[in-house]
Amino acid sequence: MKERSGSRAAVDERYAQWKSLIPVLYDWFANHNLVWPSLSCRWGPQFEKATYKNRQRLYLSEQTDGSVPNTLVIANCEVVKPRVAAAEHISQFNEEARSPFVKKYKTIVHPGEVNRIRELPQNSKIIATHTDSPDVLIWDVEAQPNRHAVLGATESRPDLILTGHQENAEFALAMCPAEPYVLSGGKDKSVVLWSIQDHISALGDSSSSPGASGSKQSGKTANEKESPKVDPRGIFHGHDSTVEDVQFCPSSAQEFCSVGDDACLILWDARTGTSPAVKVEKAHSGDVHCVDWNPLDVNYILTGSADNSVRMWDRRNLGSGGAGSPIHKFEGHKAAVLCVQWSPDRASVFGSSAEDGFLNVWDHEKVGKKKNSNVPAGLFFQHAGHRDKIVDFHWNSSDPWTIVSVSDDGESTGGGGTLQIWRMSDLIYRPEEEVLQELENFKAHLASCTPRN
Repeated sequence: MKERSGSRAAVDERYAQWKSLIPVLYDWFANHNLVWPSLSCRWGPQFEKATYKNRQRLYLSEQTDGSVPNTLVIANCEVVKPRVAAAEHISQFNEEARSPFVKKYKTIVHPGEVNRIRELPQNSKIIATHTDSPDVLIWDVEAQPNRHAVLGATESRPDLILTGHQENAEFALAMCPAEPYVLSGGKDKSVVLWSIQDHISALGDSSSSPGASGSKQSGKTANEKESPKVDPRGIFHGHDSTVEDVQFCPSSAQEFCSVGDDACLILWDARTGTSPAVKVEKAHSGDVHCVDWNPLDVNYILTGSADNSVRMWDRRNLGSGGAGSPIHKFEGHKAAVLCVQWSPDRASVFGSSAEDGFLNVWDHEKVGKKKNSNVPAGLFFQHAGHRDKIVDFHWNSSDPWTIVSVSDDGESTGGGGTLQIWRMSDLIYRPEEEVLQELENFKAHLASCTPRN
């Protein structure tokens, strides 16, 4: 116990140091205290632009202790535009308070806890969720009625249920950028692919949405009609253990990849059958928790693992039979990596979050060019605002350097979670010459403003 309190003190000291640096490190920062932990956070569509800020949907969940139902939360978020927030404003926040920038818009009473949320690129109203069951649940968030999450409330009814797993599928979930396809992995060691193409137009018509009837009738009546079920396009076998994450190739609905507790990275091609196209054995020395495929350069894939490292792969160099080694191993975390994601804006930049409470931002083009031997190769920013494991984060494609991240603070604060929305100062990632020139101009401006005696 003594060691635990010692590590707690170290975390508190690190946090206090980080907090004092907020005005220097960030262009904008918002802290939002969550009563219940959220295991997933995702940006939804931007729906309003104004002079100083834009409004955007944000998807979260509430993982409760059973005293009230688990929920899927659709929030409205005000995203302050770059170079608008004053330094003293962003550093003044109360850790225990809700942020004025984040407001609940709608609550869905979810059947079971929400482990993962993914949005459909082809239709901004449709999202998928994973819970502790074999099914993937599809929701039309605009058509679903707003519900009060009180004890005994009937569960909201999904607009579609995707069936095909034989055991629980809890975390591995992806939506396809190219076509309205959904991908999932589970404890049955399989990867399952569905098309929801034929259902999207029906979902868009809210009068026929199964959830819509719940707004006029009691939840019980609304639940009498069953949600339509969708069978898979394909079930893919090749893993020897639980599949932890899946991802589509950004340019193809037929090509995708998966990782799992068997430490393998597998690439699949649905056009050639349901066996692995390429299987990389021992991609890491521990369970592989997460994978992402570069949207701007489809040759590059990232994996993150319980071995604390992030590895970057070139799919052109992955021979079958387990051959192939990563282009680079990024080693800057001190605990299991839980989430990796490429920047939507810059092909060489990505983020990784871990159980150590850090969200690291890397640039693989900086590998080999480091000036400071104490800093891991490629690491150029470290977000240290969370005090417990960061379970999820998401780059904002509508505002590319803005990130939402969420930590499960159960162990450190006795429950709840912390949601943070932040954008590092552009002086950190812009080209060095450009930044130096701006600072030089700034110096000249200051000199001209100085009163002469």
